Amino acid sequence: MGKSQPVYTKEFKQQAVQLFRTSGKSKTQISRELGISDSALSKWCKEFAEQGEEAFPGKGHQTTIEEENRRLRRENEILRQERDILKKAVSIFAQPHP
Repeated sequence: MGKSQPVYTKEFKQQAVQLFRTSGKSKTQISRELGISDSALSKWCKEFAEQGEEAFPGKGHQTTIEEENRRLRRENEILRQERDILKKAVSIFAQPHP
């Protein structure tokens, strides 16, 4: 069985990024002090730079854009289903009746 990766809170990640930005220390130094990998801190810095306060939404949580995308996809699926039902109804009513 492999080692499970540790889970860090949003607050921890934000504080780690803030510490790197304000301390003047290298990512390697900060990583060692916090007991995390250099690559994790680099990834967190990049994510925070790109997404700001919406970075690190956590498991099962989505950024505003992802949530909107999910909502629109669901709405689109409902509209497709309604369209298909209407197409079937039109074809039924368009048939000649004896």
